[in-house]
Amino acid sequence: MKNIYFLSDAHLGSRAIPHGRTQERRLVRFLDSIKHKATAVYLLGDIFDFWYEYKMVVPKGYTRLLGKISELTDLGVEVHFFIGNHDIWCGDYLQQECGVILHKEPATIEWGDKVFMLAHGDGLGDPSKKFKMLRSIFHNKLCQRLFSALHPRWGMEFGLSWAKNSRMKHERDGGEPPYMGEDKEYLVLYAKEYLKTHADINYFIFGHRHIELDLMLNRSSRVLILGDWISQFTYAVFDGEHLFLENYIEGETEP
Repeated sequence: MKNIYFLSDAHLGSRAIPHGRTQERRLVRFLDSIKHKATAVYLLGDIFDFWYEYKMVVPKGYTRLLGKISELTDLGVEVHFFIGNHDIWCGDYLQQECGVILHKEPATIEWGDKVFMLAHGDGLGDPSKKFKMLRSIFHNKLCQRLFSALHPRWGMEFGLSWAKNSRMKHERDGGEPPYMGEDKEYLVLYAKEYLKTHADINYFIFGHRHIELDLMLNRSSRVLILGDWISQFTYAVFDGEHLFLENYIEGETEP
């Protein structure tokens, strides 16, 4: 069996990330390095900082990444794209042009005798009322249709500026909080609760939090949070028997 890879949270195109082109190239070089070793690649959300598809228009840029994804799918590698809270608004472009398999909901998948629960992680266990309100607006079909009525020149500018201001405010407020512990980390609490009714899950794999975490929940279940591709360049790899959380270091790491 070839390897299965998981990564998330590149936030490509973010105006708050000064090294965006370098960041994209690094991600592309990683994907190139695994193209003959992978049977599937799972992109677990927020690959783009803002992605909105109009009927006849898609966002500018990302040509290196989209070309590499297309190369992988042309080689027979499955590329699964999970929407996150920054790239909710995916239509059929990535499916039709790049050959990805799009997921708009969490997915449970079996490989051999192992069961995986995969999701970006937004909205799972987070009690924030403000976040829940924004998420419901972003997912609302009427709101999406109204936004589509804006000219792309204004719609894309609004979305990219919103995402930038949100990240800058987040950084001013202290940035991503470190691991909060088993009893406070929302995704860990969600996984524990989910296990009560789905005891067969061996691995929970999430993005969203921008922290690296590999935690045993019981003798047969683990939860992994994938870090990011902004500064950590982390990914998980499953070789058919074992699951590892790794850092991609060019010139040193051999995926």
